[in-house]
Amino acid sequence: MYELSGTVKKIFDEQTFGSGFNKREFVVTTPDDKYPQDIKFECIKDQVELVNKLSEGDKVKVTFDINGREWNEKYFVNLKAFRIESSGSAASKSAPDAEPPPDDPSDAILDEAPPC
Repeated sequence: MYELSGTVKKIFDEQTFGSGFNKREFVVTTPDDKYPQDIKFECIKDQVELVNKLSEGDKVKVTFDINGREWNEKYFVNLKAFRIESSGSAASKSAPDAEPPPDDPSDAILDEAPPC
């Protein structure tokens, strides 16, 4: 489990695949570095609701897991957010005592086309 704080820069449209699998991605810009970093996260399935509550420009703390996989001898890394909190607020935008969703790599492998 990892945490990162920053400002929401971009929120992408929700994607739904043929099997019913859905995800939504968003980008958070970190203020810590000499050169701020834009970090892309994804929320899958029920966690998509967390992104629906965000607006660009919101200051947030994101709790996430790092997931990696191999597909056709190419390697991919995803940052899967499971809790999003407004900065400076103790109130979490996720369910109380939220646990990370179980990782089902078959969804990502079967539903997502590999990047070109």
